Amino acid sequence: MCGIVGYVGPNIDDKALTVVMEGLARLEYRGYDSAGVALINGPTVDVRKRAGKLANLQRAIQDVPMPAANTGIGHTRWATHGGPTDENAHPHYGGSDGKLAVIHNGIIENFHGLRTKLIAEGVQFRSETDTEVVAHLLARAYQEVGDLTKAMRTVVAHLDGAFTLLAVHADEPGVVVAARRNSPLVVGLGEGENFLGSDVAAFIGYTREALELDNDQIVTITADEAVVTGFDGTPAQGKSFHVDWDAEAAEKGGHASFMEKEILEQPLAVEATLLGRTDADGALVLDELRIPVEHLRSVNKIVVVACGTAFYSGMTAKYAIEHWTRIPTEVEMAHEFRYRDPVVDKRTLVVSISQSGETMDTLMAVKHARELGAQTISICNTHGATIPRESDAVLYTHAGPEIAVASTKAFTAQITACYVLGLYLAQLRGGSYADEAQQVMRELHAIPEKISQLLGQMDRVREIARFMADTRSVLFLGRHVGFPIALEGALKLKEIAYIHAEGFAAGELKHGPIALIEPGQPVFIVVPGPDTPHGLHGKVVSNIQEIRARGARTLVIAEEGDHDVEPFADEVIRVPQAPPLLEPLLTIIPLQVFACELATAKGLDVDQPRNLAKSVTVE
Repeated sequence: MCGIVGYVGPNIDDKALTVVMEGLARLEYRGYDSAGVALINGPTVDVRKRAGKLANLQRAIQDVPMPAANTGIGHTRWATHGGPTDENAHPHYGGSDGKLAVIHNGIIENFHGLRTKLIAEGVQFRSETDTEVVAHLLARAYQEVGDLTKAMRTVVAHLDGAFTLLAVHADEPGVVVAARRNSPLVVGLGEGENFLGSDVAAFIGYTREALELDNDQIVTITADEAVVTGFDGTPAQGKSFHVDWDAEAAEKGGHASFMEKEILEQPLAVEATLLGRTDADGALVLDELRIPVEHLRSVNKIVVVACGTAFYSGMTAKYAIEHWTRIPTEVEMAHEFRYRDPVVDKRTLVVSISQSGETMDTLMAVKHARELGAQTISICNTHGATIPRESDAVLYTHAGPEIAVASTKAFTAQITACYVLGLYLAQLRGGSYADEAQQVMRELHAIPEKISQLLGQMDRVREIARFMADTRSVLFLGRHVGFPIALEGALKLKEIAYIHAEGFAAGELKHGPIALIEPGQPVFIVVPGPDTPHGLHGKVVSNIQEIRARGARTLVIAEEGDHDVEPFADEVIRVPQAPPLLEPLLTIIPLQVFACELATAKGLDVDQPRNLAKSVTVE
């Protein structure tokens, strides 16, 4: 989950330190338990690190400035091995001469045995981390081979787990060496300077040209080149790509928080995810999928694997995909998928959803699915990420950088991308829903304007949130596509406001959860539109009556023009009318705004909630 930055360039105006610190600021969403930086300073490497947020490190450097340098690495940590202390912060020295420093993202699974052996051989450890083991192994290897790239190659052969490692050595100024296995790393290609980062946000202020690395590869950067080899030393080439957003997109732009900004960016995120995916006649065209059409036509089962918010986007999409394609669709928590002996074969399509494309549980599920012979498609927001490269095909969302830990615009973009995929499969299979696909796409293209309209009507939702700042528990109810929206609304509140919140299927209420209802209990109810099939609208209105009769405070999200809810609602939050399957793209908006405003009213950091990081790169 940690954020890593590397830089080699000209030794002017403390640029190495500036680049690394700016990169860490942009990557702090990946971990904010501690931060540190290492610069090559003559015969040694100068390391500065502090527990807590990046501001603590910035103050330490202001108090005792670091030397000018042309080579640096930096790290912002989400703690795994060892608590968030100064000693456990990265970088870590290797050996005792202060010449080598290492930073690391991931987990070294066999670190305990390696550490025990090193201690028996007299090595003294300064921290509790698995990373320091690598630092000492690298220092030893460097003494033997005298080359940092060769030393890295020697060490990674003895490591198990998922890791990205960056190392510098004072005897090789102007060089940073990195190794990657199942953990994110991209290379930024500049003119007279080169960069490394957990993602492109680390260097987007300096270059938009980047290089993807495959698993089990080492890259050595200097100011003039980036040389890629396999762990075995075989020459390799990364895949170059251009980043289609700039540094401004990764800034708050005058908003109080990244989360607030990203909520407001959802019309653009949905619109961009739809852009260019139909031809002049309105037919869906997804050439990027790279899976033969005959394989997609033969699919007889779909399994969606994801975690957290992405899981709820998959749950939402299941209703639509099954309706349009008539293909049985399951939605699995990725961390459970490969441990339950799933029934998957070559006619199964496994769709993974991950904003970062680095979620380790989801990555392992994708690998397992491929081992079982399934076709795999990744829905992802991040170019150069691991999961798309490990999948047979990728359908990118185009939400732009999402910095806040609690996902908002990625969620609506993921639902949109899932809908596009479902409609494309329906189109390939033919039948009545193939004809419907073009009509649904037209309706989808109308959604961004409706989201914009809705975002302009959130003043009352913000008032309610501020009024409820002291609330200790909130319940959420929904049916059909409203059920996963209720779950996601509850998750948002838990993530950033630290309030007990639960989401339920409204029909399940009378089977147990109604026991939680007591006078004053706030309950959000996501009401399906009156045109929703199977009489679900009337059933949910009955649910509202049931809980209102027991003293609940009912906060009802309902379509404009739905007057049936008014006698039983303490508050009615209106959303624009939309076809039933597209309603989630609208009904989630008030719940996101509510959670953000309530957490803000409590004085909490909505962008960096406690114990959480944006990209979960460990299992």
